[in-house]
Amino acid sequence: MKEGKNHITVFEHQTLRVGSGTKALSEDQLKALQQYYGNGSPFFSLCHKGVKFNEHVGVIQIGKTVIEVLPKADADAGSESEETKWRNILIGMLKAVGSFNIKTTSESHLKTRSNTILDLYIEILIKELEYLLHIGLVKKYRRTEGNCNALKGSLVFNKQITQNLTHQERFYVRHTTYDTTHHLHCILYKALLLVKQINTSHLLQSRIGSLLLDFPEMPDIHVSQSSFDKIILSRKTQTYQKALEISRLLLLQYHPDLAHGRNHVLALMFDMNKLWEAFVYRSLLKNKDAGTTIKPQRSISFWKQDSGQISKIRPDIIITKNKESFVLDTKWKLVSGAGPSVEDLRQMFVYHEYCAAKKVALVYPGGSEKITGGFFAQFKNDGKQHRHCSIIKLSVPTLSDSKAVSIIKWKQKIREFLEEWQNKSE
Repeated sequence: MKEGKNHITVFEHQTLRVGSGTKALSEDQLKALQQYYGNGSPFFSLCHKGVKFNEHVGVIQIGKTVIEVLPKADADAGSESEETKWRNILIGMLKAVGSFNIKTTSESHLKTRSNTILDLYIEILIKELEYLLHIGLVKKYRRTEGNCNALKGSLVFNKQITQNLTHQERFYVRHTTYDTTHHLHCILYKALLLVKQINTSHLLQSRIGSLLLDFPEMPDIHVSQSSFDKIILSRKTQTYQKALEISRLLLLQYHPDLAHGRNHVLALMFDMNKLWEAFVYRSLLKNKDAGTTIKPQRSISFWKQDSGQISKIRPDIIITKNKESFVLDTKWKLVSGAGPSVEDLRQMFVYHEYCAAKKVALVYPGGSEKITGGFFAQFKNDGKQHRHCSIIKLSVPTLSDSKAVSIIKWKQKIREFLEEWQNKSE
């Protein structure tokens, strides 16, 4: 683990406890995490005077302290160089699956070498807001009412009498205003204020300050999931999409400390199993043959009760090539020398049968590319039939190859290796 005054780095499945030294949590931080866990956090579990992280990786910020949880698929010690490697790999995987998909700005400007994921999302939001200010904020019509020195719109007689009886120079009117004060900008301004509060990077402080000076001040609103559900972007507001996506991520994952006001909690966490599945899927899509179809996780009806309720199975990736099917099930974990678990093998046998697959495989990250496996033995009246299940290990980039630019090469190696597996005769 690498620790600093306001930064703690751990790997998935590691534990942080209250104690002495820079490696430990404070009592207040542990209480904040315990309270956050009580709200239904799936990112860690509680243990004696601490928390134990699971397969979720990313960033949890408590007050000004950032806990960075990195993935790990090897047995090497958690040195600072290993942390750099896995941080770059995580950021590269997130970019590859679209979590850092930037439509209006360039990824080349992001300072990915030293930043955490939280810093990257903050910087993307800053760049999006800078871009929106550069092209000009969209104006909308809104209905307002209040006292004016000139008569415009319609006069509200009951309030004119109650409020302006002694001020005959004023008019209480209801009228239409065309300006930048509307729902989209209220959300973005609230996100900007949150970013000012949670930012720990001195490189971004001045840019946040400049945005607060240039962005028009908006009324405070309560933001919930419904605030984003009712947004419908038009041709004029399509450029707001990325800024709104990041604002949604930050605002809905922020849990303020209402009791003490110091240990606010913000969690930007990702399930490594889902990320690994999406990354392998994206790797296979790149430059695929015209006659090959690749489908991501989808439900297949498996069992139906008399009551009508249907149980389903969900293979991760189904490849169809020359009318033959191949099923991949991705697992982000280290497979031991004893091989995969019985539950995983039973799952693959069901996929083999229901998808009428030529081959099935469990896909793990590993130190080097390797294909092993075994056979499902099924006895029938006409004799013994063998169906093969492969165990595929896909190597992860080394420290020298773990920069974002080499993620492209990693995706290419994954695609070529899995294509070789498909074409290989058993």
